[in-house]
Amino acid sequence: MTDFEPVLKAVVPAAGLGTRFLPATKATPKEMLPIVDKPAIQYVVEEAVAAGLTDVLMITGRSKRSIEDHFDRAYELEEALRAKGDEERLGAVRESSELAIMHYVRQGEPRGLGHAVHCARQHVGDEPFAVLLGDDMIDARDRLLTRMIDVRRRNGGSVVALMEVEPDQVSAYGCAAIEATDEDDVVRITDLVEKPPAEEAPSNWIIIGRYVCDPAVFDVLEKTPPGRGGEIQLTDALRTLADMPVEQGGTVYGVKFRGRRYDTGNKLEYLRTVVQFASERPDLAPEFMPWLREFVRRHDGDGAGA
Repeated sequence: MTDFEPVLKAVVPAAGLGTRFLPATKATPKEMLPIVDKPAIQYVVEEAVAAGLTDVLMITGRSKRSIEDHFDRAYELEEALRAKGDEERLGAVRESSELAIMHYVRQGEPRGLGHAVHCARQHVGDEPFAVLLGDDMIDARDRLLTRMIDVRRRNGGSVVALMEVEPDQVSAYGCAAIEATDEDDVVRITDLVEKPPAEEAPSNWIIIGRYVCDPAVFDVLEKTPPGRGGEIQLTDALRTLADMPVEQGGTVYGVKFRGRRYDTGNKLEYLRTVVQFASERPDLAPEFMPWLREFVRRHDGDGAGA
């Protein structure tokens, strides 16, 4: 069987208002909140690059200009660091501007993830592409996106990342009905439901923020009416594709992911992510971990830290 077209482009929707993090996100994009000393969005772009996708389209919105600035050169800052002989920080500053070929388009109004993905149509054209959500981080040691691209290359269609959760958590996510294939970590998607009540969920395998889409998704999105929350849902478009033949860009597969995922979309998970990353940093852990253990010991059981 001939391999399908290679995946070369990544689309990163980053136009959300970040209301869960107000007032911090009143003037700062949620995607620019730091995980220790690097904005969350940079980890996402690094993941795309590690999977071989160096053409990255960022879907932004109003007040998101700092994302563009972050991935651009900062000549005055670079010169100041060079003059001080601070090569370490100079390298860190230049790293983000040298990661990938970055492109930007604005989503004029917040009409859902499906609409944001459709904004990428002119840039992507008739090529398959990956979608990486900015508040979902996959550990760099777990090559999820690479695996998804490989599944697409061999089978065609679209591919979503799936993660198993407790039944009471499915209502916060898109949920998949699945059937087995001859590969343990790959399933065929037969149905998708956006944020179902737990008792109506077809499984406890949820879709997390990684997709590899056939370009046929654009025509489907054009005809997809607003769904849950009055927004155009990518899940609804993929549900349509799941019933279409692969020759027309249809069929949807799922890759079961059992690795390390960090959700930075809410405050509690964001704080957990920062602590986990700091705990694994060789430049911080030797001092941070003893402090953290002592802090927990002193505050264990009193709740308020009094």
